[in-house]
Amino acid sequence: MKFFLDSAITDEIRYAIDMWDIDGVTTNPRHVQASGKPFMRVIQEIGEMFAGTDKPVSVQTNPHNHSDYQAIVDEGRKLAKLSPNFVIKMPCTEHGFKACKVLKEEGIRANLTLCFSPVQGLQAMRMGAHLVSPFIAWKEGNGEDTDVFIQDLVSIRNNAFYETEILVAAVRNGRQIAFAGAIGADIVTTSFDVYKEAFAHPYTDLGLGRFQGFWDKTPYE
Repeated sequence: MKFFLDSAITDEIRYAIDMWDIDGVTTNPRHVQASGKPFMRVIQEIGEMFAGTDKPVSVQTNPHNHSDYQAIVDEGRKLAKLSPNFVIKMPCTEHGFKACKVLKEEGIRANLTLCFSPVQGLQAMRMGAHLVSPFIAWKEGNGEDTDVFIQDLVSIRNNAFYETEILVAAVRNGRQIAFAGAIGADIVTTSFDVYKEAFAHPYTDLGLGRFQGFWDKTPYE
């Protein structure tokens, strides 16, 4: 199971690399806006942080082009030239699937994002997606069972021997991270704050407090 950081804030990414040995980064227009930097500037800064590694950075194409596969392809080619770490994000739409296939044939990796059904995930796999990103928090917020959703995607991928990695996105808590790992998903991506909270536990803090008390009352030598 690989952990990706869902962010375009370089300070968060540096911390995640140093402290957590994060396996990659996913960005989207909201994260880029939150960085306060122009799109091209911030993605190149992130790419430089991973230079010399095989860790991927997902970079999203213009979402206005969701119904124009040629525009997605053209932008994908441009972005892919900026860094060998870049994986080009495009939506799970008819034109996104087509663009994925074209780019795959050119050796450019794609991340099919905004996946909300097993059939969308299956088509992404069929078209050669390097990654497919099922969103779970949004579906759970709408009362849908996302555990079965992820199980279905893993089963489809494994049964048909597709090479696509399943990147569980829009993760909001530690339970979702653990379930994704237990069911066989390849990657989770979530925010800096969710990781910080998930890596901690109040019983760990309680135990440390008790051990510190015993430690302080015991001679060291």
